[in-house]
Amino acid sequence: MQTSVAAHCSSLGEKDNRALASIFAAYTVTATLWLLFATAVGILLAYKFGAPDFGAGAWLTFGRLRPIHTNATFYAWASIALVGLAYYVAARSSRISLYSVKLALVGLVLFNVAAVAGTVALDLGYNDGNLEYREWPWPIRLIFLAALVVTAWNLIGTVARRSTVDIYLSNWYTIGSVLWTCIIALVAILPWYQYGLGQVSVSGYYMHNAVGMWFTPLALGIFYYALPRLLSRPIYSYALGVFAFWTNLVFYPIIGAHHFLFSPLPWWLQTTAIVFSVAMLVPVWGGSANFLLTMRGRVRDLAHSYPLMFILVGVIGYLVGSTQGTVEAFRSLQEVWHLTNFTVGHSHLTMYGFVTFAIWGGVHALLPFATGKEPCQVGLMLHFWMAVVGSFIYVISLSIGGTIQGLSWKNGLPFIQSVVVRSD
Repeated sequence: MQTSVAAHCSSLGEKDNRALASIFAAYTVTATLWLLFATAVGILLAYKFGAPDFGAGAWLTFGRLRPIHTNATFYAWASIALVGLAYYVAARSSRISLYSVKLALVGLVLFNVAAVAGTVALDLGYNDGNLEYREWPWPIRLIFLAALVVTAWNLIGTVARRSTVDIYLSNWYTIGSVLWTCIIALVAILPWYQYGLGQVSVSGYYMHNAVGMWFTPLALGIFYYALPRLLSRPIYSYALGVFAFWTNLVFYPIIGAHHFLFSPLPWWLQTTAIVFSVAMLVPVWGGSANFLLTMRGRVRDLAHSYPLMFILVGVIGYLVGSTQGTVEAFRSLQEVWHLTNFTVGHSHLTMYGFVTFAIWGGVHALLPFATGKEPCQVGLMLHFWMAVVGSFIYVISLSIGGTIQGLSWKNGLPFIQSVVVRSD
């Protein structure tokens, strides 16, 4: 049942290869520009913690910049980059040309139109601000949904025309993620349950599944292709990958309610979310073991390949971040960590330590194969070590600080407070 991904698509013509490479490069470059923008906004937000009066005008207020930062990171940087990788993986693993280059370009335009319009709308104060990670006004989210539909059609069309017998495992994850996210995006737009506790429940469903049913399967699909390609060996267990795929689908969609423990949401719903959060250890540990066992005995390859190092950090970020999410779901521990910087560290470990490192590993591994151009090794080295050191200092410090903060609150002790001395 295993399909080798080591072989190149020699049957493809040079024109098809160039078209696929151009699409991959266009998505990567566009996404990188959005990453720079989102990071710059994040740095500005960090500066405003110490200097809240910096920047005159409503368009530089924290309340407008924060959703700009999160939505640009989610739906401009990570989404566009992962879709570009998914196109390359679909075509190469299926040993066929991309179903439609025009559809891929249309999708790229739609993703960018949604991101630009969403950014402008948020900065002008037009938003659905009571719903985290879906602050874009609903017409803009419809544009994003259109981009998802175009992407799903193109990926399915590519894999349906494959010259291989089986559908390679990566395509299960990437196509599944796009189809699931179409459903998630539709639920987030429909107005029938957007009131009272229904709104709370849908908000938990949306914001958690935006990570677990969109970014996570896409990133895992990239792992399942890039690792065998770089190591020139098959994935450790195809069956384990399929098992992790289906258990992720069964357990993940319901766990968003664990963000609202001790809220007016029905107690049974909160408890179900906790139980399913624990069950998520099955696909997380199973999938992580599959990747780590594939890399077993290849330490020398890791030491001489920065793309592999990026992927290794991404796998560890997936394992630690997801396990951390399970632990956070317990009521006793949420009493400590909820509404503290620990949750901020957790979310950044997921989006940067896992998803972003997966993207970087995939791009650095596969874009040279697509374009025939090797990156500068010094640049790769600087990129990897600065990203690792910066991200994990950030996450570890927030995690420690949030834990101290939460324990202080729980025990009724005063936490470190800032004192502002004013002179009249």
